[in-house]
Amino acid sequence: MKIMIPFLMAALPVASATQSQSGVASGLPNVVIPKTSAVLVIETPKKGVTAQQIIPVIPAEIRGTVKLYLDGKIRQWYSRGDGKRVIILLDAKTVDEARAILEALPLAKEHLMDHEYIPLGPLMPLRALMGLGAQQ
Repeated sequence: MKIMIPFLMAALPVASATQSQSGVASGLPNVVIPKTSAVLVIETPKKGVTAQQIIPVIPAEIRGTVKLYLDGKIRQWYSRGDGKRVIILLDAKTVDEARAILEALPLAKEHLMDHEYIPLGPLMPLRALMGLGAQQ
């Protein structure tokens, strides 16, 4: 594994250059966008929302979150080290699907939280390790 990390880091510029060559005429690199396999969500209290508004909703939020975990919708969830945000990794294929899942939770229904949705997928520069013919 220790050998693989430097190799991957060295391959990233090569993969980027290879991918951008066919898109040079338009001025935009031809980036292969990975198929979304999960959505990372950063949940933050809305500006002006106080702990006194959030605390009464927390028991229902926890029940809803645990149910989503047991149903396989939440893969993992964390608190940031500073306690200011919640990070959720959802088993969702689109941001819209992730949004629908989280908007059903009590804190979202009460409009107490902002959500940043980040679609995730396979690390596409790894295709460079497989050769140019593996672009499918």
